[in-house]
Amino acid sequence: MAAEQTYPDDLLYHDEHDWARLEGEEGTFGITWFAQDSLGEVVFFDPPEVGTTISKDQPYAEVESVKAVSDVVAPMSGEIVAVNEALGDEPAAVNDDPYGEGWMVRVRLTDPTERDQLLDARAYEKLVQES
Repeated sequence: MAAEQTYPDDLLYHDEHDWARLEGEEGTFGITWFAQDSLGEVVFFDPPEVGTTISKDQPYAEVESVKAVSDVVAPMSGEIVAVNEALGDEPAAVNDDPYGEGWMVRVRLTDPTERDQLLDARAYEKLVQES
């Protein structure tokens, strides 16, 4: 069963429909409810390797759904410190729980000031309604 449409207030959002949960020097990234809804049922997640350096606004992974293959864009720059291995067996967790079990990577942030370029939940929700 797919998740209900929500955009939690404790997250920051990238306009390419990615979210970041920031905790000190690290962040957890995933795709938003809107992104998983647009994709349809996610059938495969192709993550980066731990240790990979990723750059804000650049693709770092691929998500394959029954409709399409899509790049996942980094909301901030850093080094991958963990990958959600469970998505290998249960890629549909991205649909069922995009902000919880469907998280994609944890990143050691290299430029925490990039957070200032991300949207809060209200601004992101407005963006979604206008698109």
